[in-house]
Amino acid sequence: MSGDTVLIPDDRAFSNFKHECVSDEGWSLTYNKSGITVLIQILEEEKSLHKIKCRMVCKDVPAETMYDVLHDIEYRRKWDSNVIETFDIGKLTVNADIGYYSWKCPKPLKNRDVITLRSWLPMGNDYIIMNYSVKHPCPALCVCVCVCVQAMKRIARACVKYAEWKQKHSPGFKPWLYPEQSRLSSMPLSELSLQHADSLENIDESTLSESKDERAEHSDDD
Repeated sequence: MSGDTVLIPDDRAFSNFKHECVSDEGWSLTYNKSGITVLIQILEEEKSLHKIKCRMVCKDVPAETMYDVLHDIEYRRKWDSNVIETFDIGKLTVNADIGYYSWKCPKPLKNRDVITLRSWLPMGNDYIIMNYSVKHPCPALCVCVCVCVQAMKRIARACVKYAEWKQKHSPGFKPWLYPEQSRLSSMPLSELSLQHADSLENIDESTLSESKDERAEHSDDD
């Protein structure tokens, strides 16, 4: 991708993304506990710009179940206690769409929202979902979002309960697997542009503080 041009990831992009997920070269480990690891890669130190990579081992959760849980927007409204609003905006291809997600951040941080281009592709035993922020005519503040440790724990718990829930809620409806089921209207790429980090709203939270009780509420040991 170059400039503000939005491109839908192709097979090469998925392969490169997979390589970045499994390779730790150039990454620094910052967290390793209870099957969850977090690594950081500094991109522009003077701007505090970096990437975060999280891994989680889920021994009792099949990869295809995790794939379904991350796709199923109706189930997300049930298990994701941080969600304020989430909905799909439009379809780009059979395996790419545009969606909106707003969420509650732990105090003292301010709530966030984001519009993303999401694309997905099963590759053998691997199930890959890629997201990046885009600009679209929709009233939203686009900010970069990183998956935190608490979110990963919630996802793991949600996966365990998904099969039972899905049996009672349109069990055959999985448009991410069966694109002919999609109810989204098609939209052109020309309506989109890339969301760059340096164009994000500057949200100054340096003066905010978190109480002892609030820190305990968002402890790693939930």
